[in-house]
Amino acid sequence: MSLTSLMAISPVDGRYHNATVSLAPYFSEFALIKYRVQVEIEYFIALCQHPLPQLAAFNKAKYANLRAIYQQFSESNAQVIKDIEKTTNHDVKAVEYFIKQEFDGLGLQDYKEFIHFGLTSQDINNTAIPYSFKQALHDVYYPAIDDLLGVLKGYAQDWKAVPMLAHTHGQPASPTRLGKEIEVFIERVEGQLILAKAIPYSAKFGGASGNFNAHYVAYPTIDWTTFGNNFVNETLGLKRSQHTTQIEHYDNFAAHCDALKRINNIILDLDRDMWSYISMNYFKQKIKAGEVGSSAMPHKVNPIDFENSEGNVGIANALFEHLAAKLPVSRLQRDLTDSTVLRNIGVPVAHTLIAIKSSIRGLSKLLLNEAAIQQDLDDNWAVVAEAIQTILRRENFPNPYEALKDLTRTNQKINAESIAEFVNGLDVSDAVKTELKQITPSNYTGV
Repeated sequence: MSLTSLMAISPVDGRYHNATVSLAPYFSEFALIKYRVQVEIEYFIALCQHPLPQLAAFNKAKYANLRAIYQQFSESNAQVIKDIEKTTNHDVKAVEYFIKQEFDGLGLQDYKEFIHFGLTSQDINNTAIPYSFKQALHDVYYPAIDDLLGVLKGYAQDWKAVPMLAHTHGQPASPTRLGKEIEVFIERVEGQLILAKAIPYSAKFGGASGNFNAHYVAYPTIDWTTFGNNFVNETLGLKRSQHTTQIEHYDNFAAHCDALKRINNIILDLDRDMWSYISMNYFKQKIKAGEVGSSAMPHKVNPIDFENSEGNVGIANALFEHLAAKLPVSRLQRDLTDSTVLRNIGVPVAHTLIAIKSSIRGLSKLLLNEAAIQQDLDDNWAVVAEAIQTILRRENFPNPYEALKDLTRTNQKINAESIAEFVNGLDVSDAVKTELKQITPSNYTGV
C-alpha cells in the first residue's frame, strides 16, 4: 500500500500536508539521510584540507565531484542507503557504505577508508540534525512568523484609533484602543524572537566518547580540538560543544524548544482573544460562498481557524516540552533514547507551522464591527469612575474613591446622565466639573 495523504497516519502528512510540505526538505527521512551524507562529505574534505599525510595528494579538483554527491542527492540515492541499511541494521553505517560506493565510481578507492574516519554515528547525527533544524527555522519558521507579524502590524495601524472597552477578570475595565491591544502581541512575539535567535545551534563532534580517542591515537601530533572546532563552527556554521559524552548535551536544543513553545503560547493567547472578541460581536467574519459553518445551524460562521491554531499549538507544545525535558538526560556516556525522540523534531515544528498559518487565515477573515464596540462602551459608563476619582484626588477632594464606589458599585445602571448628575453634585469648581463631564468611555483611553 502506497502512502498518500488519505492513508497517512499523521495529519501532518495527511490532512495538513499542503501546510507542512515545505518542511519535508529538512525533517523527512530523505532529508535526514541527505544531511548525513553532506556532513560525511564535508568532513572528508576537511581532512584533506588539514591535511592528513595520506590525503595530501588528493586532487582538490575532485571536491566538486564529492559535493555533487549531496548537492544532487535524489530519492533513488536515499533508497540505495535504505536498502544497505536492511543489511547493516545501522543507518549511519549505511550512509558510509553508500559514499564508499560513490568513491568507487569516481575512481577514489584509495581514499575511501578515510570516510567516517575516527567518528561515531553521533558525530554525524549531532551535526546533521542541528544543521537541518537551523535551516528549517531560518527558511520556513521565521518567515512564517514574519507573515503573522505583518498581518498584526497592519491591523495595529488600521485600528490604532479605535476605542474599545477593556475587560479584566472578564469584567468591564478602563477603555483601551484595539490597535494597542494588537501591539501587545507584536511586542511579545518580537521580544521572544530576539531570545530565540540568540540561542546557539550546538553540535557534538569528538568521537566515540567525546575525546577524539581514535583520531588522537592515529595522529597524536594533530590538534584535533581545533580541527573539530573549525569544522563544526566554520564549515557547518554550528557551535561545537567542547566537553561531551558520546552525544550532544542538547541543552541549547532544549532552549530552542522552550523558545518556540513560548512563542506558541503567545499565538495561543492571540487565538483565544480573537475568539473571544468574535463571540462578543466585536468582529464579524468574512463569508465565503459555499462554506458551511455548522452541519445543523445554517446561520453559524464559526471561528474555526483560531480553534485549529489553538489545538495545533497544544500538540506542538506537548512535544516541545517532552523534547526539552528528555533530550538533556542520558545515562552515563549515552543511552539510545535520544535517537528515536530526536527523529520527531519535525513534528512539533509542523504543528507550529499549521498553527501560524491557521491564525493568519483567521485574522484575514476579520471584519471590524465598530458599532458593537461603541455600543459596549456606551453601555459601560461606570468605567469612567476611575478617571473621575483620580482627578478628584488631584483636587484634594475627600474620599474620592469611596464616593465613586458608592455611585458605581451597585446593581443600578450607570449612564451618561447619572454620571453628569453625580458631577453636578460635587463640591468642586465649575472648571473641574466641566473637565469631568468631558470624560467618556470612548475618550478615556490613555496614551
